[in-house]
Amino acid sequence: MRILLVEDDTMLGESLQRGLTQSGHAVDWLRDGDSADSAVRAQQFDMVLLDLGLPKQDGLAVLKQMRRRNNAVPVIILTAREALPDRVAGLDSGADDYLIKPFALDELEARMRSVERRHTGTIASVLQYGELTLNPITHEVRHRDELVVLSAREYQILHALMRRPGAIISRANVEEQVYSWDQEIDSNAIEVHIHRLRQKLNSTMIRTVRGLGYQLVAE
Repeated sequence: MRILLVEDDTMLGESLQRGLTQSGHAVDWLRDGDSADSAVRAQQFDMVLLDLGLPKQDGLAVLKQMRRRNNAVPVIILTAREALPDRVAGLDSGADDYLIKPFALDELEARMRSVERRHTGTIASVLQYGELTLNPITHEVRHRDELVVLSAREYQILHALMRRPGAIISRANVEEQVYSWDQEIDSNAIEVHIHRLRQKLNSTMIRTVRGLGYQLVAE
């Protein structure tokens, strides 16, 4: 997933960015409310992790503006404000979940998966398309019940395709879900990873739609 992390605490921000990146997400980290508001106006994210006590603009104000613009991106509030009125205000302003600091990374990731399932209308935590399965918790991929060993990038790309099976996903969209702002992208990197995925899976499953992007199709 492409995640926007908005957190002004340097230690926590670095820890979350590192942990979520290691879990296969592309994480962009901002430290104030004004920058976060500009980012969600300019770019599409799969999820926003939003602190409330931010410089320049409070996180709650950022959230309210997002919802007024009909931006439906899932938002999980991360905050030390544990009073009931604060939790109610956050949820009533459009947050999908509310997590009190300190918290474990495993719990945050579990809540992210839960919020994603609600937004996509899925029930099962394991993604399945034909004879291909992907487990976002264990990062285990199986094809015809055989374990498939993928690199981190290959896994991220396959995850992006399996979240929208049958849909044509542009190369730019794939890059956005795999690379964060501070990561350099080689001009043919996506094509190389797609080629390797085809070698490890049935080569006909990932279709290149010329001029449009990539599509995961049934075998």
